Amino acid sequence: MSGLIGKKIGMTSVYNENGKNIPCTVIEAGPCIVTQIRSKDKEGYDAIQLAFDEKKEKRTTKALMGHFKKTNTTPKKVLMEFTRFEEGHRKQLGETLKVDVFVEGEFVDVVGTSKGKGFQGVVKRHGFSGVGQSTHGQHNRLRAPGSIGASSYPSRVFKGIRMAGRTGGDTVKMINLQVVKIIPEKNLIVVKGAVPGCNGSYVKVERWS
Repeated sequence: MSGLIGKKIGMTSVYNENGKNIPCTVIEAGPCIVTQIRSKDKEGYDAIQLAFDEKKEKRTTKALMGHFKKTNTTPKKVLMEFTRFEEGHRKQLGETLKVDVFVEGEFVDVVGTSKGKGFQGVVKRHGFSGVGQSTHGQHNRLRAPGSIGASSYPSRVFKGIRMAGRTGGDTVKMINLQVVKIIPEKNLIVVKGAVPGCNGSYVKVERWS
């Protein structure tokens, strides 16, 4: 299988064999249930749908309850599809996948939703440096965006100009993160580096390719 659904627990650090302190992210990956198998003949593409994290039955719609009853499993909070998987390693409907699908030392991609920061200016949103101490006599230009276009030509603002606006809440994919440690008894996977999202948010962990 190419990956699992996980929940970001938080960050920590571990020491490698050379004594170097490495910042890492701890992810609770699985157990995940195979709730649907899509095929190219029926749906037009090959994919495996996984479900993760328990959910109260009273908070689940009847349509989803019927979907979960087909696999004889309890309601889950998150459903995600995985299109990358090894041929010859097809999973069965209702099968449980755990963190042991990964091995220490391999590389994975992690997809998550970045933290929402609301409406921000150009300094925080795009990394503008402002004008520093050179205000040229103006008192309110330290974090201003400055000029955004010419007057007579083109007499408009080009699309894509970096300006203030809503920041964060985007789907972010961190690629090529090394699996530092796996704790199967607690369904935990420790990856090197940072992972998008806040603690408790759901992420998609896929084998790097």
